[in-house]
Amino acid sequence: MRATAVRRTALAAAVASLTLLATACGGSDSDAKGDGGTSGAKDDASAKPAAVKALSSAELEKASLEQGDVAGHKISKTGPEDIAQPGDVTVDKKECEPIGFAFYGVKRGTPVGNAGRKVVEEPKKDESADPEDLLAGMLDMTSSLVTLASYDGDGAVKNMAELRESAAKCATGGFTLSMKGSKQKVTKLTEEKVTGGEEALAWRVQMGEGDEVAPFKLVSVRQGGTVATFFSFNLAKTGADADFERPTAVIDAQVAKLG
Repeated sequence: MRATAVRRTALAAAVASLTLLATACGGSDSDAKGDGGTSGAKDDASAKPAAVKALSSAELEKASLEQGDVAGHKISKTGPEDIAQPGDVTVDKKECEPIGFAFYGVKRGTPVGNAGRKVVEEPKKDESADPEDLLAGMLDMTSSLVTLASYDGDGAVKNMAELRESAAKCATGGFTLSMKGSKQKVTKLTEEKVTGGEEALAWRVQMGEGDEVAPFKLVSVRQGGTVATFFSFNLAKTGADADFERPTAVIDAQVAKLG
């Protein structure tokens, strides 16, 4: 990959990606997230848990990923600057709000507790590579926002059902998200198969238009009364046909800690 191509790739992905992860997504103690997420699950949403008592934010913090839990990844706690308040985000189609809010980690429903992490894959190093390939390798890493939200009773089941219904209604036709005036166009949602937890959902999300199109991955997993959401992107992957692997190791590690 030539240097100009690398720069173009980075720019296109950054326009659609970095704003979301660095300034819009939230998963901290002070804001509950109602997105779903995960790496494994039974797709039968009707399998509702019995009486479920939600975990507190303090308990979710203990169940969240920590540095060293996933080899080759840097893990840090989200802070206030990462939190999107409900009033900060608007979606031009009401039926698309649940899936759109999931990208930003916006609170949905009435979660009892929440927590969040930023997880960034460490860049691949190859001392024998030429400078241009080395730069491309440094861009080829997946970053994820991980949010946890806990609900009493059947709140987590309802959360997942709402997300599934929203994605089905908004899979084609697209919709527009606005975060404090910064707009992002979602042009396509493609459901993907996942397994893990008690219930799991996943999509490839295409954002942007023209030459600034980039793929994202959204995964939502329910374990008991807790919903874990994973929103990921890779700076080296842009274009309508581009794709990248879900961060399975990250998802599996987080679901295991919730189990």
